[in-house]
Amino acid sequence: MLLPLSNPPCRPAPVQGNLQERSDTLLKDKITIGIPRAFLFFKYQYLWQTFFAELNCQVILSPETNKKILKEGIDSSIDESCLSAKIYMGHLAYLRGKADFILVPRIVGFGRKEEVCTKFNALYDIVKNTFKEVNLLSYNIDMAHQESEFKGFMKMGRELGKNPALVLKAYLKGKRLQKKMELQLAEEQESLIQGKDKLKILIIAHDYNTYDKVVGYPVVKHLESLGIVPVYADAADKKKTALKSRLISDTLYWTFNKELIGAIDHYQQNIDGIIFISTFPCGPDSLVNELCLRKIKGVPMANIIVDELQGEAGLQTRIESFVDIIMERKKTGREAQIG
Repeated sequence: MLLPLSNPPCRPAPVQGNLQERSDTLLKDKITIGIPRAFLFFKYQYLWQTFFAELNCQVILSPETNKKILKEGIDSSIDESCLSAKIYMGHLAYLRGKADFILVPRIVGFGRKEEVCTKFNALYDIVKNTFKEVNLLSYNIDMAHQESEFKGFMKMGRELGKNPALVLKAYLKGKRLQKKMELQLAEEQESLIQGKDKLKILIIAHDYNTYDKVVGYPVVKHLESLGIVPVYADAADKKKTALKSRLISDTLYWTFNKELIGAIDHYQQNIDGIIFISTFPCGPDSLVNELCLRKIKGVPMANIIVDELQGEAGLQTRIESFVDIIMERKKTGREAQIG
């Protein structure tokens, strides 16, 4: 079971690598920043890309996950890592030699009882010790130790040799765009779920799993091919869903999981079924999803755990069987009633 660290590891220096190389890099007209298209990219992409663009840095994104990236990630990881972490390492491997710095943030928690999975605590150290030749750029969020996102971005800008006023402006612009896009996504989904003509299934999965080409995309693609409207838990208003998660459990401290499971109550009047998607062997997801499966009644649920050997044929069969169950319930007049 993954638990938050009582004593967090040493905070990472924002930039790691040879000092002379770093000095030479900062004298370039345009610094290149590599961003892995995995993990927190899907949550903070607008903030990150806007911030670096405003600082006149060129952002280089790794491509969507493919077989080569997956293999590189598996080869660069220990067996006990979850598939999502292996995918992340594959994206890191892809970016080697393609950028001056690679962004690897470290997130511990957003406050009391607002922790995240320990893989996000350790990510910087894991990457640093796996890819020793790579220059890393990082910021730290650990509100229990007064390490805020704002302070982290200001330090990161300073490490890049940028004017503090320009760094502040870049950060605020990125935050505004991030909030705008989150609000827009939530509003678009609220409009989408009002339709009554198609079945709607709520996808409970971290955004880095939902939108990854290897993990969540095959599930969503097959649902859409069956005429199902996927409803994304991560697209809901996160403040509302975090509060509503207390209806399922008031003792959870994994912030990202709380934001997801609160969507069950938030969308309960508009969904016909729920699919949980996680990667093997994710500790928080295995506990939280099992809690939901045991506690929630009145709605069909499926739990899909994806590993590196997952084949699409078996996955499609499971999805089709699940959709058949929902359709049979609808035919007999049994609507989903979450309780």
